[in-house]
Amino acid sequence: MTSRIEQLIDEIETYIDNCKPQPLSQTKIIVNKEEIDELLRELRSKTPEEIKRYQKIISNKEAILNDARKKAQELIDEATAHTNELINEHEIMQQAYAQANEVVSQAATQAKMILDNATIEANDMKVAAIQYTDQLLASVESIITQSIDATSKQNDEIIESIKQNSINIVKDVSQNNDNILSALTQYSEMIRSNRADLAQSGSSLSASAPTSAASAADTQDEAINLDMLN
Repeated sequence: MTSRIEQLIDEIETYIDNCKPQPLSQTKIIVNKEEIDELLRELRSKTPEEIKRYQKIISNKEAILNDARKKAQELIDEATAHTNELINEHEIMQQAYAQANEVVSQAATQAKMILDNATIEANDMKVAAIQYTDQLLASVESIITQSIDATSKQNDEIIESIKQNSINIVKDVSQNNDNILSALTQYSEMIRSNRADLAQSGSSLSASAPTSAASAADTQDEAINLDMLN
């Protein structure tokens, strides 16, 4: 979309092209002062504040460069502090330390590049700083992602180990319960058998008087069955 400034410039050019030349001259023209002044006044009133800000940036280049140096150093310090936190939190010191040094080195190189470019072209400083910040944050985000992946993998391994141990414990408990139930069942059957033998022996004693030998034999059988109960 064409801005009003561009339209005014076109109108001024068209106006100049349509002006009549002065007699006996190929370069001079006759201009209506009021009309050209009106166009110029409108052009000045439509000049955007952004152009004025860039003019101020160019005139104060040294202040902008110092501000850029400060921001670049702050970004480097922030990246260093962040990577140090990751090293302490996730206990991957060697890998994280190497990656942190690489990020800081890249950040320092990129910061120097931004400052050099800012010295040559002050108007491009803002764009370069934004690009630098995006790359720096992307590097830090990469370290965070790798740390999270490593921690998740360790947690998964621990959980899997706990699950496996739990399964083994359940199997052992189930097997022990089966053995106990089997032993109790056998013991219960033995008790029922002994009680049946005792009941049969009691009936025989009530029916007839036993002989000494038979009485002794029954007494011995009863003692055996009672020992089994104990």
